[in-house]
Amino acid sequence: MNFDLGEEQRMIQETARRVGADFGVDYWRAKDAAHEFPGELWRAVCDTGLCGIALPEAYGGSGLGMLELVLAIEELAAAGAGSTVGQLFILNPVFGGVALAEHGQEAARREYLPKMVAGEMRFCMALTEPDAGVNTTHIKTFAERTSSGWKINGRKIWITAVPDSHKMLVVARTRKLEEVERKTHGISLFMIDTQRKGLTCHPIDKLGTHTLSSSSVFFDDVEVTEDELVGTEHMAWVELFDVLNTERLVTTAAAIGSARLAIRLGVEYANQRRGFGNRAISSYQGVQFPLAEAHAMLSCAREMNFKAAWLCDNERPYATEANTAKCLAAEALAQATERAMHSMGGMGFARESHVERLWRDARLSQLVPVPQELILNFVAMHDLGMPRSY
Repeated sequence: MNFDLGEEQRMIQETARRVGADFGVDYWRAKDAAHEFPGELWRAVCDTGLCGIALPEAYGGSGLGMLELVLAIEELAAAGAGSTVGQLFILNPVFGGVALAEHGQEAARREYLPKMVAGEMRFCMALTEPDAGVNTTHIKTFAERTSSGWKINGRKIWITAVPDSHKMLVVARTRKLEEVERKTHGISLFMIDTQRKGLTCHPIDKLGTHTLSSSSVFFDDVEVTEDELVGTEHMAWVELFDVLNTERLVTTAAAIGSARLAIRLGVEYANQRRGFGNRAISSYQGVQFPLAEAHAMLSCAREMNFKAAWLCDNERPYATEANTAKCLAAEALAQATERAMHSMGGMGFARESHVERLWRDARLSQLVPVPQELILNFVAMHDLGMPRSY
């Protein structure tokens, strides 16, 4: 096996590292405190071509793969953004880009994808619901057929960046659960305007990821036209997972980059802090071992995520690798932020240390896009041959 990166891949890493350094920890601390969308950072990402890495050249992208994309995201996160930067890529190159490039109507691809790559159009996705969560087959949001298209009614929750987006990928039932032979049938995807009559959103106050809003979204007779259908009517379950599986790769890359950043901040502080005989506290095993253990775990997660991305790019099954990498990365990030804070003592609790922001944002990685428990369920069933446990 060859683990060397190619010249183009190293150039992508360097570009992302440079953009990330231009918008370092102080930029993200200010944006987090103000609860502001990081528009300047996203503009730089688009201007340097990082947004369109994995999108087809025909629509303004670079025609590369998910491996190149995760390389870029990891460097952006490690340079100062932390795990939140991954959500910007999930919203746009994944929810907008993958959905349209692989399953969108040609007119929509040609109109929307170049605008997304250029930073002129942003996306979000409305999937989770109060009574369904990650149990997607039990969503209740319903798109009823009309003479001109559909009419959507229902409610979504924990939808990211609605006020900062132009388009929303909506997951809705077009046949009721009790009317279909299989529960995965009767689901359709639509790409609609976020500013549309009958669509309203209300913000959710939350612990972290303050640069990206979360909202409850309500659909009240929202009209949808035929050209806004994405994929196959009633049969979009498999097409949806083309989107969700790549989301895991992006989430993991951002978590790994954030863990790298937290460990770097912890090590830098420990190397400078003197105590107990004027020795750097980093010389004590009680400080070294916790950070070294987190580093070892994130290194394993990183290699597994690279493998998952490579398998994806080569059109081979990668669910086990993607799930395993995400599980390891979420735990590594939790350890890295906690232990970096601990190595700083009281200063780890101060906003100027930057680690407290990474720590707050890190908690989300254990919950989304799929909680750790469901990943372990998947591994037990698909890799160990154990019975379904839920």
